[in-house]
Amino acid sequence: MKKNIFLIALFLVSLYSNSQEKKVNNYKYIIVSDKFDFLKETDQYQTSSLTKFLLKKNGFDVYLSSESLPLEIKADRCSALFVDVVSESSMFKTKLKIRLKDCFNKVVYISKIGESREKEYKKSYQDAIRDAYSNMSDIQYMPLSKNKEIKKEILKEKPQELTTNGAVAVIAKNKKPVVETANYNTKVLYAQPNKNGFQLINTKPEVIFLLFKTKVKDVYILKDKNGVLYKKGNIWVAEYYKNESLVTEEYQVKF
Repeated sequence: MKKNIFLIALFLVSLYSNSQEKKVNNYKYIIVSDKFDFLKETDQYQTSSLTKFLLKKNGFDVYLSSESLPLEIKADRCSALFVDVVSESSMFKTKLKIRLKDCFNKVVYISKIGESREKEYKKSYQDAIRDAYSNMSDIQYMPLSKNKEIKKEILKEKPQELTTNGAVAVIAKNKKPVVETANYNTKVLYAQPNKNGFQLINTKPEVIFLLFKTKVKDVYILKDKNGVLYKKGNIWVAEYYKNESLVTEEYQVKF
């Protein structure tokens, strides 16, 4: 009986660990706090710089919070994970954990406790961070398949011949479809399901819209606003009346 309980517990721990890895591996960017709460100064004892250096070994693009960030992060804060180091130290032992959170402050990964008995602060903190990092080798950035080229089958259509009075044949040329793409200036909202539809929040997070479902695909009613939200190409368009004037706003919505 005890053996079965142990095996079940081991399976659950393994499952939880794998789920953490999958969540972290979906992110390309990591932002490390330039000052941890248990320290008094920015990058004191080079703790933030060391954490950044170690995580870069795992293939992530890592930045300190005080550094200039890529345009992709500025446009979508939720494309990055945020890292701090948490202290559980006692009088005789330095004990630190590396913690990763998403843009909603939700913990998506936390390392084992790294320990050090060194008395000198810099060496003690750095040894504990290295020890905490030592079991994170399986956490690797794995690009999603968006970078893979998708080969599309080209449909060969017979040219249509238009004749005028049986004299001149005009071949109609197929036009290439125009694909709408969202740019970095388009605001990003995140959908959270509720009883009747969704609520759309920004990265603060603030609730921007409450959506009611309709029977029409990709069309929602905006609660408390005289308007709708609908999909147009890759963009979501919100149209509603404000002070008797029609307002039109474009968003990227991540469901």
